[in-house]
Amino acid sequence: MALDATFWVAVSFIIFFGGLIYLKIPQKINSILDKLISDIKNEISESEKLRTEAKTLLDNAQKKLDTAESVSKNILEEAKKDSDKLIIDLNDNFHKSSEIKKNLAENKISQMKESAIKEIKDASVQVAVDSVKKIITTSVDKSKLDVLFQKNLDETKEELKKINS
Repeated sequence: MALDATFWVAVSFIIFFGGLIYLKIPQKINSILDKLISDIKNEISESEKLRTEAKTLLDNAQKKLDTAESVSKNILEEAKKDSDKLIIDLNDNFHKSSEIKKNLAENKISQMKESAIKEIKDASVQVAVDSVKKIITTSVDKSKLDVLFQKNLDETKEELKKINS
């Protein structure tokens, strides 16, 4: 019986696999693969937890953002209402103030007018008194006195017309 090369290849093949089994290489490979599978499962489960946590944080942040937007809208609306009310109040105060100033000016004008009329009356009385004095001092006869009286009366009338105008 001749031992050929295939026989020795087969024997070396059996010895190789026997050595692998004797050294428990398949079990070690199996345990390494089991450990890798376990690590991968743990990483997957941890990433799922992180994803869930991130989703929760995102939802909370979105709720806070929505709340902040609604609060800012409310604040803006309140500020607009307050500013409109303030503008109306300022406008009313301005109109009231201008009305008071107008009334004060009218009263001042009225007082000045009354004062001017009084001064004119006083001046016309003074003119009349001076005319009378002049008439009395210059009276020589009755005809001159009548002419002078008529002249002074006309002057007084003219002065009164100017004052009333």
